[in-house]
Amino acid sequence: MPAQTGEEPAELESCRDLVVWQKAVDLVVECYRATRGSSKRKTFGLSSQLQRAAVSIPANIAEGRAVQHGREFLRHLSIASGSLAELETHILLAERLNYLERAEGHSLLDRTAEIGRMINGLRRSLGKRQAKDLTGGEGSRGNWGVSNVIGK
Repeated sequence: MPAQTGEEPAELESCRDLVVWQKAVDLVVECYRATRGSSKRKTFGLSSQLQRAAVSIPANIAEGRAVQHGREFLRHLSIASGSLAELETHILLAERLNYLERAEGHSLLDRTAEIGRMINGLRRSLGKRQAKDLTGGEGSRGNWGVSNVIGK
């Protein structure tokens, strides 16, 4: 699929070239910052779960990208979506328990919504690509070159 400029997108060499992965890493940093002061025994469990869910998102995107097989990449994107939903739940709970300021929680939720839209868009693109590959449609490639799915 051509980039928005009308040029063929450059080959994506790693997950670090994916904007969704970059934004997910930024979200992890923000989640750790938001829970940094949570040293109280009662907040430790929720903070730890929130951090683990956040880390799982870019980790699954990276693992799926490294596999370089469409079906596996889709599976890992699905897992990343599940971790994103888990993270949103932890953020909402932390807000309700007053472990996070409301503004901070809303900022994190805005970021999760953006990343969720990006993951879903990538999943749709890969799903269309998989359908083309299965039917031998135009541009079919057996190795699922991600550069044909999205541009930088």
